[in-house]
Amino acid sequence: MTTVAAWTLGIPATIAIVGFLATYWSNLTLARRKDRLERVNEQLKELYGPLLALISAADSAWTVFRKDYRPDGPFWDLNPEPTDAEGDAWRLWISTVFMPLNRQMRDLIVTKAHLLDEPTMPRCLLDLCAHVSAYEPILVRWQRNDFLSHKPALKFPKVEALRYARSSFTKLKTRQQDLLPHRARAKA
Repeated sequence: MTTVAAWTLGIPATIAIVGFLATYWSNLTLARRKDRLERVNEQLKELYGPLLALISAADSAWTVFRKDYRPDGPFWDLNPEPTDAEGDAWRLWISTVFMPLNRQMRDLIVTKAHLLDEPTMPRCLLDLCAHVSAYEPILVRWQRNDFLSHKPALKFPKVEALRYARSSFTKLKTRQQDLLPHRARAKA
């Protein structure tokens, strides 16, 4: 085989191999991007979006409740102790507003933990679940007209949970935007 013949066969073969490798690499990159985008979409839709909405709703409801009932200081401050009407309002709001929201948060965390963005469960989510579970026997006592307990020892981690849900949601929305095809082309 002559040098010209080798070049004549070698150049197209090299171009074909380079083209194949470029196509393979491009398809692999696109598939990985698509997989990451699907994961982020699922995290936002199934966990972080609903969690942020529930925690925000509970926070807003708490603000409204406290505006109307004992707005200054802790609710169960013994000096002065809440009136019977204030205690009734507390039990009503806890039973009908906060615990339904809290249970939804707990159930979401428990059933969608596989969508967490961290390798371990954040402390504020563990505390949230523990707080909600610790309230359950108190509600049972209330149904029996036993009002000696008003709240569990573990407080709802409002500030930490809201901060966590907001920052995680925002981080994932940014990641989602970066992974969208039109954004990827614009960055290239």
